[in-house]
Amino acid sequence: MMRIRNAAVSAFLAATVIAGGTVLTAGSASAAPTRDVATTGAVESAAWYCGYDNRVTPPTIRYGSTGNTVREAQCLLISLGYSVGSSGIDGQFGSATRSAVYALQADYGLQYDGIVGPQTWNCLRNC
Repeated sequence: MMRIRNAAVSAFLAATVIAGGTVLTAGSASAAPTRDVATTGAVESAAWYCGYDNRVTPPTIRYGSTGNTVREAQCLLISLGYSVGSSGIDGQFGSATRSAVYALQADYGLQYDGIVGPQTWNCLRNC
């Protein structure tokens, strides 16, 4: 039974490639953000998550904060095109991360304070 299924899957993938289609494969895990779709009642919403902190609105973080919540913000900032410095996603809310937060807040008309609170988290997750 397993051989038949494997042969059928192989034949399907080969036919798809020959026909000019694309084949989706499972890749390795990474820090790249993924779209998480959740349905609440009749309203469907989608938000970006990197996997460091999966809460919809994590705690407020600011200059000097450390840990996975900072990594989540850094990953989302990078995914939106903001540089968080040469260290990348390091879990340290330093001056480069603060500059990226300032830039995001200025670009999206948010309160310009360099702090990642509820409004900034919402923008990071949904902009």
